[in-house]
Amino acid sequence: MIINKLKFNEIIRLFGVGKKTKDSLVKRNLTPRKVVSGFDNIGDMGVNVKNLRDLRLADIAIPKSDITAISEKTSKNKLANIFNETTFTRIPVYNDTLDNPIGLVHFKDFALRHGFGGAKTFSIKKILRPLIYAPPSMRLDKLMQKMQNERIFMALVIDEYGGVDGMVTIEDLLEQIVGEIFDEHDEEEALQCIEQKPGVFLVDSRLELQDFLSQTGVDLLHGETSDEYDTIGGLVFHLIDRIPIRGEIVHDKNGNEYTVVEADLRRIKKLRVALKMQIKKA
Repeated sequence: MIINKLKFNEIIRLFGVGKKTKDSLVKRNLTPRKVVSGFDNIGDMGVNVKNLRDLRLADIAIPKSDITAISEKTSKNKLANIFNETTFTRIPVYNDTLDNPIGLVHFKDFALRHGFGGAKTFSIKKILRPLIYAPPSMRLDKLMQKMQNERIFMALVIDEYGGVDGMVTIEDLLEQIVGEIFDEHDEEEALQCIEQKPGVFLVDSRLELQDFLSQTGVDLLHGETSDEYDTIGGLVFHLIDRIPIRGEIVHDKNGNEYTVVEADLRRIKKLRVALKMQIKKA
């Protein structure tokens, strides 16, 4: 069930929720959404189906730190606010911590049971749906088949110790075939580039080097080109050939300094770029 923005807002008002809450618990989640294919012909799509056989869950899983999940003790009003804030239709539910998942809650079930004229007493357990649990090594085509057979479109990736390592949804699988999936709730994201003081910038690691040049007038590659990366995060990864840890400082051959402000085990998220001229002044 896909709910458009107007219908979503109409339904969410049944719970007395108005403006979005400021404390969004979420970065990214999941649900089958409208697909916009970037392929010129169906043959291109066929080529990408091979991704489902070649890739494993570990290759595409949403990192644990980026999963939006709720406690089984979450109140009705808070859950309504979360649905309104995120516009997700499926959210995983846990007991105590995310490493103890107990299922997922679907907006449709929540709205039908607790909307206008619905049940007065609220319990998340009464509207829980099952999740799929899968190892990082599972192939994407195997998970897609399992999702289709069981009609469950969210899977948590479980590590060797039984903890949650990440999440994969049907949307993630479809994107491997047809490219990026467009959601009517999605807004174009402006990647961060903030000058904190002269010559020092706080940037999103996904910011392309060309965009950094356009915004700051500074060419971090000094006229060179690279076929291996095109983002600032890619540049830093290339410099040390691994994902750095938070707080780590990396220097390039031109004397610029990159401090890792935010990162997890899978990727760099935010960096502080200090240009050589500023380092000398300090």
